[in-house]
Amino acid sequence: MDQPQPAPGSPGSPEAGAAADSESRDKTPRTERGRRTLRKLLDAAAVEFGERGFHDASISAITRRAGTALGSFYTYFDSKEEIFQALVRHMSELLRDHVTPEVQAAPDEISAEHIGLLSFLGFVREHKEIYRIIDEAEFVDYASYRRHYETTVERMRQRLEAGAARGEIRADASEVHAWAIAGMNVFLGMRYGLWDETADIGEVARIANDMLANGLGKRD
Repeated sequence: MDQPQPAPGSPGSPEAGAAADSESRDKTPRTERGRRTLRKLLDAAAVEFGERGFHDASISAITRRAGTALGSFYTYFDSKEEIFQALVRHMSELLRDHVTPEVQAAPDEISAEHIGLLSFLGFVREHKEIYRIIDEAEFVDYASYRRHYETTVERMRQRLEAGAARGEIRADASEVHAWAIAGMNVFLGMRYGLWDETADIGEVARIANDMLANGLGKRD
């Protein structure tokens, strides 16, 4: 004889069990001390993954770099994969928080793209590990890899759309233009932020911005 099933949402129901599991997995720090420890772990993970790559990195090495006990790691993460996913989000947020205020202060859209690239190049020189971490995310956690680029380009698309609405750039500026600019920025960051610290990034950003503003067509 079939046993009666608990009503949805009642104690013992599948929904209640899933909610309890979700709550038990919530490892968001609730104190300032906890937030500092989490930041130490993420900063250490950035160095560890940046230097050794995902497969050679280890949890014990991350905690040693962070100066925390191994048990502290498991207060916030269940696995190496989980801290890697969190790190990709963290690096994306650091980049966003570094670039966005400067871009928002720009007087117009063309200037915003110039300032955005210059700020990005400076960020890369300070956080060279970002390229290895994001590149490895393609194979370790593809969803995080794709999310990083999609959210970055979406912010850029919104800027272009707003600039077009103000009459500062061509009216048909679209998602394709945003992806094209993002692709240019990624490779300029690799060449002049990651590989070459001697180049004048101000001049690099100026040249790239001139191309955005004026194109490659021959001038009279």
